[in-house]
Amino acid sequence: MRSKLFLLALAALCLLPGYAINAQSYAITNARIVTVSGPTINRGTVVVRNGLIEAVGANLKAPADAQLFDATGLTVYPGLIDALTNLGLPAARPATPGPGGPGGGQATAAAAAAAPTSNSNYPTGLQPDATTFDELRAGEAQFEAVRNAGFTTVLTTGRTGIFTGQSAVINLAGESVSEMVIRSPFAQHVTFTTIGQGRYPVSLLGTFSALRQMFNDARRLDEVQKIYAADPKGLRRPEADKSLEALIPALKRQMPVVFNANTEIQIIRALDLIKEYNLRGIIAGGNEAWKVADRLKAQNVPVLLSLNFPRRTAAITADADPESMETLRLRAETPKGPGRLAAAGVKFAFHSGGATAIGDFFTNAARAVENGLSKDAAVRAMTLGAAEVLGVDNRLGSIEAGKIANLTLVKGDIFARDRFVPQIIIDGKVFEQKEPVRPAGGRTPGTGPAGTPPSGLPNVAGTYTISIEIPGSPATATLTFTQQGSTITGTMVSSTLGTTQLTGGRVTADGFSFGGVAQVSGQTVDFTASGSVTGNQISGSMTSTLGTVSFSGTKNP
Repeated sequence: MRSKLFLLALAALCLLPGYAINAQSYAITNARIVTVSGPTINRGTVVVRNGLIEAVGANLKAPADAQLFDATGLTVYPGLIDALTNLGLPAARPATPGPGGPGGGQATAAAAAAAPTSNSNYPTGLQPDATTFDELRAGEAQFEAVRNAGFTTVLTTGRTGIFTGQSAVINLAGESVSEMVIRSPFAQHVTFTTIGQGRYPVSLLGTFSALRQMFNDARRLDEVQKIYAADPKGLRRPEADKSLEALIPALKRQMPVVFNANTEIQIIRALDLIKEYNLRGIIAGGNEAWKVADRLKAQNVPVLLSLNFPRRTAAITADADPESMETLRLRAETPKGPGRLAAAGVKFAFHSGGATAIGDFFTNAARAVENGLSKDAAVRAMTLGAAEVLGVDNRLGSIEAGKIANLTLVKGDIFARDRFVPQIIIDGKVFEQKEPVRPAGGRTPGTGPAGTPPSGLPNVAGTYTISIEIPGSPATATLTFTQQGSTITGTMVSSTLGTTQLTGGRVTADGFSFGGVAQVSGQTVDFTASGSVTGNQISGSMTSTLGTVSFSGTKNP
């Protein structure tokens, strides 16, 4: 009851005209507080003022001017951090097939014309001067599904290229990019891939050769620029090269270099490069990082560890080929990796690894705990441990006075399937979601006979065939709603957008809304949708970082 009053009080506060909650003082009382940097407070208070944590303690008296909120039954964590994502960035442009099918001359020309222009001496994909900051798109709606899961902060970088762009640490709130950014740039990001389309490098060997050549050339350019700056007389002016110049901070250990590497051999090659150029290296992905834990520890190289654990992607059928022992062993051993890294003293942080369902982050964190990682270490890997690796632990990652007021309030065990996040606080700004109504005895409280919605709410349950008006590439999908009172769950299945489990679905007197994750041109895109049902007709809109598109369709018999 008290937690409900807490939610209502915060919601009412947010609705007051002209009230900027991140500019006010309020106290969250009677909460279990996991500070991470210190002992857990079983019953305490957190005071927030002007977007910062003012005080935290067990016997803390709330300021006289603070709004009081009773959080009995809730646990307050530092805002959760996803240590590697593409959030806030537009999806990659889909290729436009020309004569001769995909990859035809017209398609290549169209893609080249659509690509942003650059004065770099290097092709797209080999431009370490590219920055995530310049590609970020503001707007809080795009982050709703991730925020509702408990995340307040992410590291974000580009999706494609050998150099994917200088990353940025951002908060998932703010109506402008400048409001969102915590640290930019953070690091150079390198993937062991090729450029493609017949351009060098076209092989993995070529990629390593190109990387070494660019680091060598950047080192030489730095030396030449120093000599010229000291006394330019009689010396030829060195040519400006913004791509090589972007690597100089990495060579001076002023900027980390994150290598995306999952297999043992990939990680070893990355560690060799880190040692050769004396880089502040970080491994991202790291499925087999535990196999080289001793070397990671010796070189002081942390890991951004993916929680997108390997799993069988095809249905098991009688005529399916048996999986190899190597594949089975990888699936069995990967959940043990975090515990082994912790035992070896390797620093690591968790990230979602491009998982299609954000819930997999917590499911697989729980699997890591079941396989040897302590629960405290798991929480640290998504809070203070992540902040330390990302170089923002003086601002984020723990509940301490003076730090940014990023807080995640959780009902239930943070790793349990039935956990619920009623509140997220980012920069002192409160985001609320209503708890789904849970069935009891075959009926949902507040409903009429089983299966019927409460009075005043439309019944949207059913299966619909819809058309999504994506410009230049309309898609069809089957949308299935299961309704329990004011809550809807279900799926959206499309041959082009993949299968989406609906999240945060609710019904109001005006219609319905839900969130989800779709696959667009091979990329994962979070979206929110809203609409209405009239008779057998459904219509509405979907909003993502790509923009807003409309959809419409008909209920299936």
